[in-house]
Amino acid sequence: MQPPSPDSRGAAIRFDHAGAAVLAGEGNHDKVRNGEEGGSLRWLLRDVNGRVEPGQCVAIIGPSGSGKSTLLSLCNLLRTPSAGHVFVDEVEVRAWRPSELRRRVAMVFQQPVMLPGTVRDNIEAAPRLHGLPLPDARELLERVGLFASMAEQPADGLSGGQRQRVALARALAQRPAALLLDEVTSALDADGVRTVEAAILAWRRETGGTVMWVTHDLVQARRVSHVTWVVLEGRIAAQGETEKVFASPPSEAVRAFLAGAQRPGQGEDTP
Repeated sequence: MQPPSPDSRGAAIRFDHAGAAVLAGEGNHDKVRNGEEGGSLRWLLRDVNGRVEPGQCVAIIGPSGSGKSTLLSLCNLLRTPSAGHVFVDEVEVRAWRPSELRRRVAMVFQQPVMLPGTVRDNIEAAPRLHGLPLPDARELLERVGLFASMAEQPADGLSGGQRQRVALARALAQRPAALLLDEVTSALDADGVRTVEAAILAWRRETGGTVMWVTHDLVQARRVSHVTWVVLEGRIAAQGETEKVFASPPSEAVRAFLAGAQRPGQGEDTP
């Protein structure tokens, strides 16, 4: 199946001294987002600089709690930058209409929430909202390794792994220019992991779409990405071609992380 194509080439995403913070001891960060920085701040992510080129697949790795998911959330205004700027196609994210930004830069969560209704309803939701042609839900399900017949099943009865795959199909259905992937294969077995990887990489090749992929699996990172960013304690500790980052870590901290986080993977394929 030819997947839904984005309206134009893959999105370019650029970070200019970007950061994200919350008020220390509080869960609500609205004051920080609006520039009212009274009180003590706890920085989740600080002074991020870098550019993801259109069509690239960038792996984002680092320990739990280092700021990887926060980095993704800055790209489509799920979190507003507390400092600096983030640009999508050279337009600052706060200048985009949020609905249009989130269609162009689609996020798939580790624990996705299913909308009420059937699997088909979930896959068709964004296209209906944005006035796009309705996708072939059955073909999209097959693309991510699920049976086409699941289209008519209630979405609230899906397993964790099925939800992850349906969420990916739902994201592809809205014709994005970039995918933000947050541990999207964490609930899958080895065969499921490889099927989803193949679907994502095929989408990138066929559409020119951009991928930012958070993963704890370093073998997966090497298998799927052109470029790797290492996030340590809220800062970008390494950026570069994937094999160069792994072969020649730029600091002892990055070397120690890579040495301590190696996990078995499946194969050595590259994009």
